[in-house]
Amino acid sequence: MKILFAILMVASFLSACGQPTPANNDNKIVLGNIESINSGILHEKRKIWIYIPDSYKNNPSTSQRFPVVYLLDGDAHFYSVVGMIQQLSSVNGNSICPEMIVVGIPNTDRTRDLTPTHVAADPPFLDSNSSKNSGGGEQFTSFIEKELMPHIDSLYPTNSFKMLIGHSFGGLMVINTLMHHPKLFNAYVAIDPSMWWDDKKLLKEIETNLTSEDLSHRSLFMGIANTMETGMDTTKVQLDTTPGSRHIRSILELSHFLTAEKKSGLRFSYKYYNDDNHGSVPLITEYDALHFLFNFYQFYLTYKDYSNITKDVIAKIESHYDTVSANMGFKVYPAENFINQLAYQASGSNHHSEAEYLAVLNTTNYPTSANAFDTLGDIYNAEDKKAKAIESYKKALSIADLPDTRKKLDKLQGK
Repeated sequence: MKILFAILMVASFLSACGQPTPANNDNKIVLGNIESINSGILHEKRKIWIYIPDSYKNNPSTSQRFPVVYLLDGDAHFYSVVGMIQQLSSVNGNSICPEMIVVGIPNTDRTRDLTPTHVAADPPFLDSNSSKNSGGGEQFTSFIEKELMPHIDSLYPTNSFKMLIGHSFGGLMVINTLMHHPKLFNAYVAIDPSMWWDDKKLLKEIETNLTSEDLSHRSLFMGIANTMETGMDTTKVQLDTTPGSRHIRSILELSHFLTAEKKSGLRFSYKYYNDDNHGSVPLITEYDALHFLFNFYQFYLTYKDYSNITKDVIAKIESHYDTVSANMGFKVYPAENFINQLAYQASGSNHHSEAEYLAVLNTTNYPTSANAFDTLGDIYNAEDKKAKAIESYKKALSIADLPDTRKKLDKLQGK
């Protein structure tokens, strides 16, 4: 739908983020949905928290598809991760990361699901009662791969890019999945992972076997919290032998190994957060992880570009998304709303051929979007191409019954 020049410039160039809006007539802000899935693998019903990008909810006829973030400890981190992705993906053309679907997986038996091996007890950290069900990590991975992912893919507009995020035991699960099921996800985020588990069994396995793995086109970002005693630093703690420091020692050992290891092809980065503890570190790690994992995604259009949409500006956009596609591993199109806004901007600045090119591009990239064809109709109408405008409006209405589009069509047809 047509957007005024002033609104466009504020929303697309100057604004840093979108504003939350009421989701329904009850004036409630709804972040996502809670669903249930009956798992034959886990022999239980699991609740799943789902967030779908607003651009899809506002235009469900679009063919735009989205990466999926699978979030362990979903009930603990869902709000922050969704809010962060909304923020970082909200500035059309200048987004840090793409819009993404978020699938939060709340816990039922956390120690069972997020530990890769069984441990009878590990005093003083775990007593026999706490660890009696441990070691179900592989079964839980099977649930994600064989039941949850197909469920999400069947119901939501997903593409092939998948990310796994986990904290503490969840971080251990992330590293285990990368080691034993590397192709299951494209990107991994391990937040202060419990690499000490089972006398560092997984860590030792990584140090022995990782160089023989092919982890090209896979990325890992790891955050490390400050869990040391007063007076310690990351150098001194590596020489410590007390039980209280084994958590951070094991993570530092992993970070040093992965930094030096090059044969697997894993794209790796980590950061130590001196001012954050085990509980506070997830938020800042997730933020830095999104910047690292999508460091190819952000695209800059200058004020001059926005105010003067030329063929060179369009070529700049297309070249950028070719680079994004190469990094993502599949064809990535500019967001429909972004190109839609640029088409109106070009039309308002009397760059008619550019406006038409952009509007047609959107209908090519998103052929099931009624809004894309409505915009094309508006562009043709502004150029006094009545027959083409009528054709585009009719196409939009064949996809979805848009009252505003019908009014414009009736006016053109003299009804």
